Amino acid sequence: MIDLKGRVAIVTGAGGGLGAAHARLLAQRGAQVVVNDLGEAARQVAGEINDSGGQARAALGSVSDPAFVQQMVDDTLGRWNRVDILVNNAGILRDKSFAKMSLDDFRLVVDVHLLGAAYCSKAVWEPMREQNFGRIVMTTSSSGLYGNFGQSNYSAAKMALVGLMQTLAIEGKKYDIRVNCLAPTAYTQMLEGLFPAEQLDLLRPELVSPAVLALVSEEAPTRAIVCAGAGGFEMAHVTLTKGIHLSEIPPSAESLLARWNDVADRRDEIVPEKGFDQVQLELSKAGYSFDKA
Repeated sequence: MIDLKGRVAIVTGAGGGLGAAHARLLAQRGAQVVVNDLGEAARQVAGEINDSGGQARAALGSVSDPAFVQQMVDDTLGRWNRVDILVNNAGILRDKSFAKMSLDDFRLVVDVHLLGAAYCSKAVWEPMREQNFGRIVMTTSSSGLYGNFGQSNYSAAKMALVGLMQTLAIEGKKYDIRVNCLAPTAYTQMLEGLFPAEQLDLLRPELVSPAVLALVSEEAPTRAIVCAGAGGFEMAHVTLTKGIHLSEIPPSAESLLARWNDVADRRDEIVPEKGFDQVQLELSKAGYSFDKA
């Protein structure tokens, strides 16, 4: 049984949908929860948690405002003396094809999803380091991992969160700060008319939130990209194929294209532990050896 008693969590974008479901589940397991969102819906969710015997407070403001974010974290530390869990869930959509999308809409989505998560993570990072414990969940998306028409801004921000997670997980390891990504599938208005009602019912946010609970627990992994929806759970990976080595100096693009199928062959592909693994792979194919110790 995952018990979060004594833990303090901040959930952004928690006035409804996925964020509200995450906040309710964390509170049910004993966490004291800060419910963040722009409007009064955050107060309502916090009130529901308190009325149910949990402990929650609302924090109204935008994660794209670093001054607000810092104040939210400072207020949390002042009230509960610690921050153990951060769920970066806040987000917006401004969907249009890239040809029709304004740069303002591109920037706005990146500001909320990527910079908002960075501001929140930065504000809790030192408190988590000092207490030698932290759990951070970034909300990525299949649109970022695999692309989706009309969502270039959203996709760019969501994939950037994977990169942020990868490095924060490395830097936080010695302080038991575990950082992971969640790619949720949940009901939104965009799906209306695309699926029958009984299938949409399976995409309830509450069926995703158990993944968040697992990722903030004592036994949580780190550097995982967990996909979740309709009670299904999967893992996504950024992999590196074994590839080839071209002996020509410099290699020619024509030779590369001629062996493209070999470059793309996924047999024996790896999940690198760090970016330097690519350098080691490429130099090893050129004849250099590395001490694995």
